[in-house]
Amino acid sequence: MIGAALVALVAVLHLWILVLEMFLWESPRARRAFGTSAEFAANTKVLAANQGLYNGFLAAGLIWALIAGVPGAGQPQAMFFLVCVAVAGIYGALTAARKILFVQTVPAVISMAAVLAQV
Repeated sequence: MIGAALVALVAVLHLWILVLEMFLWESPRARRAFGTSAEFAANTKVLAANQGLYNGFLAAGLIWALIAGVPGAGQPQAMFFLVCVAVAGIYGALTAARKILFVQTVPAVISMAAVLAQV
C-alpha cells in the first residue's frame, strides 16, 4: 500500500505542475516556483501550457495504474509512467534546473522501489 500511496503522491505532484504551467504560469507563485521573470513568463506562456499538458498525461497514466491496482494489474503501467517521470526529471535537471532532479526524479525512483517491493 505504501507503493500505491507514493504513486498517488507523484500523480498529485504532476497535476499541480499541470496547474502551474497551464493556468498559473504568469502568476507570482508559478514564477517563484520556476524562477522566471514576468517578461519570460509572458513570452513563454504557450510553451509552458504545452509542458503542463505533458505533465497531465504523466499524472493520468499514474492514476490509470492506481485504478487498475497497485500492487496488481496496474503495476506495469505504474512502472512505465514512473520511469517516464524519472527520465523527464533527469533531462530537466541536465537542461533546465538541477532541483528538478529532487522534485521529480527522486520521488519517482522511491515510488518505483516501493512498487517493486510491493509494500
